[in-house]
Amino acid sequence: MPSIHIDGTITTVPDGFTIDDLLPERDKNHSIGIIRPVTISRAETKEFLIKTTVGEIVVETVPGTDAGEILTGLSGIKSGWHDLQVASFGPFLSSFVPSRKPFRYERGDLALGCGGYDPSRSFLIFCKKTHSADHGGPGENGIIARVISGMGVMDRLGDTDHLISIEPVISFAESSDARTTTDGSVVLEVGMHVVTHIRVQAEGKKAEGYDPTTAISVDRMLLALKDQVFAVDKRMSNHIRCDILAGTDVPCEECTGRKEGTVLMRTSGKNRGSLYFYTQDLPRSLAHTVVGHVVHGIELCKIAEEGDRLRIIVEPLQVDLVGMSLENARTEAETFNLKFTPDVDGPDRIVISQIPATTLEALSQGSIEVRTIPDKQVISITLDDVNAPRTSKIFREYSGLKYHAIGRLPMLFSFDEVTLFKAKIPKTTSVLPENTPVSPVDAGILAMTNDSCKGVGIVGVRSVPSSEFGPTSEPFSGTNIIGTVIDMEKVADLEEGEMVFFREVRQ
Repeated sequence: MPSIHIDGTITTVPDGFTIDDLLPERDKNHSIGIIRPVTISRAETKEFLIKTTVGEIVVETVPGTDAGEILTGLSGIKSGWHDLQVASFGPFLSSFVPSRKPFRYERGDLALGCGGYDPSRSFLIFCKKTHSADHGGPGENGIIARVISGMGVMDRLGDTDHLISIEPVISFAESSDARTTTDGSVVLEVGMHVVTHIRVQAEGKKAEGYDPTTAISVDRMLLALKDQVFAVDKRMSNHIRCDILAGTDVPCEECTGRKEGTVLMRTSGKNRGSLYFYTQDLPRSLAHTVVGHVVHGIELCKIAEEGDRLRIIVEPLQVDLVGMSLENARTEAETFNLKFTPDVDGPDRIVISQIPATTLEALSQGSIEVRTIPDKQVISITLDDVNAPRTSKIFREYSGLKYHAIGRLPMLFSFDEVTLFKAKIPKTTSVLPENTPVSPVDAGILAMTNDSCKGVGIVGVRSVPSSEFGPTSEPFSGTNIIGTVIDMEKVADLEEGEMVFFREVRQ
């Protein structure tokens, strides 16, 4: 029976076994990576994959050292000493002459050291922070490699962890034998590598807790990946890109190098808000901010094609209680071990905001407060992405439905059976004519005034049909139909100046 590798684990399958047999519950729309044995090369490599009990780390060896010989074959190494600066693993047998001097180590260095200046008790030392110390290493400083992927995993290493294995990184040619597919009938072959998903650890998730420095940009990433899918909208030689949040403002909170496996979001330019998974090292860019790190599945990133939909697992999940019922929000907070405090504790209430607003802040603080309103005050609507995709996108952006399950707009006033709401749309945003009505407009139709009229950006709904004017009381030519209001009975009770809350019902 063939032995194959699935997400790094060796397993044996019957002859003739297919991908569907191996993964019967997989989403057929998700692409998986298959690497056939003929493309696998175990030639000398500068990179090694270190599998730990908390994730995967890729290191690049330092030229002129015996790193390859030292690292090859090491497995099952137990935890050594740990502090805020280093995580060490050993002991194991080695042979070198300890220098007995302190040296400077940079964050991400992998050094060789020993206990009591005895090489028979050697240790691998991950440097979590830049520091100076005498680790009992050989030569100049004993640095044998540097972490190039999985820096976040390194930060999480603790005294109960161990190194499962250390192996040369498998190199493969970008050919038809290393590709992505959704075809479940592919027969598994001896030695085939199957990669089903990508696992990402958010920037700010550390062994000792959560650092909220990158809270806003990380929440943007979590929003982009909330459906656990990375849609490959663009593939380049050094990255793959997802444009689901293209055009979204993202602050630059962590502007460091673009290493292989680094997840970044663009902060300026035409593609601001787009999500990038880097497959090669590049210099830092002031137009990108680091939001995470690939800790599993970098091979899938490297062979992905435009149009692929890749399964993504992100740690942690987003803490977003907005739009949930109070009871569901309470349950969700408990899954994150957060102390939960509502403004009003009662039945049939919906969360409309939370403090802290972002995931990393909430997890760092360990508690969350929510503001709620009665469910009867939330108006359900539908949006027409088929006939009015651009205007629906604008409505979601400026009502907040783009970011949460509940959006809001202030009511301007109601007159002649028309109720109007104001979306604060910048003058730089054009509301071009789209899906303008050509026949009488029914009651309950939701619309936005387009650029052909002075009241651009006004949103309205009629309580009775009209054959002359749209839901914002503008001529048909100035009206973009964007959806329907389901709860028209709630509109009648609204008061001028009131903040109105909307829930989108997906069709």
